[in-house]
Amino acid sequence: MSDKAHEQVVQRQFGEQASAYLSSAVHAQGVEFSLLQAAVQGHGAARVLDLGCGAGHVSFHVAPLVGEVVAYDLSEQMLEVVAAAAAQRGLANVRTERGAAERLPFADASFDFVFSRYSAHHWSDLGLALREVRRVLKPGGVAAFIDVASPGSPLLDTHLQTVEVLRDTSHVRDYSTAEWLRQVSEAGLHVDRHTRQRLRLEFGSWIERMRTPAVFRDAILALQNAQGEEVREYFEIAADGSFSTDVLVLWAGR
Repeated sequence: MSDKAHEQVVQRQFGEQASAYLSSAVHAQGVEFSLLQAAVQGHGAARVLDLGCGAGHVSFHVAPLVGEVVAYDLSEQMLEVVAAAAAQRGLANVRTERGAAERLPFADASFDFVFSRYSAHHWSDLGLALREVRRVLKPGGVAAFIDVASPGSPLLDTHLQTVEVLRDTSHVRDYSTAEWLRQVSEAGLHVDRHTRQRLRLEFGSWIERMRTPAVFRDAILALQNAQGEEVREYFEIAADGSFSTDVLVLWAGR
């Protein structure tokens, strides 16, 4: 699939569901928001790029503390949701811009911070996007990436990627911590620190948020029921299909 074809899949998948992501508890809540706020504290003139902003939750949390936030996403409908919500919240320093992570329409060294939350697993080329992040970061700038992470084990990885793409056909890959560390380094960024969190996903809302077709929903449930104990225990799969997954929080700098 070409990059353009994949971008069309992403826009189709997220366009109709844009407003659902604004109210999604998974996307609106998280301990990482306080970490991002702490990172920008005291940088009142800073310019922040919210890369793959979705419904804009990162933008809304950091905007009161900085000079400007650019909410950047491939989905025009998502950006419309962000613009409306920012206006409703009185966040005049949030502006939106549309495009792909692999082709940032910004000048070199134009951002103090680049934050990306639950977006990278949709990017068609993680390495290229990371090189773009390095390009637009100022020397000494800080980047933070927060995303669902693969456990790394082939057995567990295969299960995770399968349920992800059945639920959402725009899914590309949940990368392992080792894959993240390698690609961040190869992009010319230096890793400062990284931590792991666990995220509980309630099956009904997880499926409904993407309007996953019944045939794919049933396939996920059938796959979960057919898995061995190692997979079921690691992902803490419940009878209703709810499960837990790893989330990587990685800090890097230029």
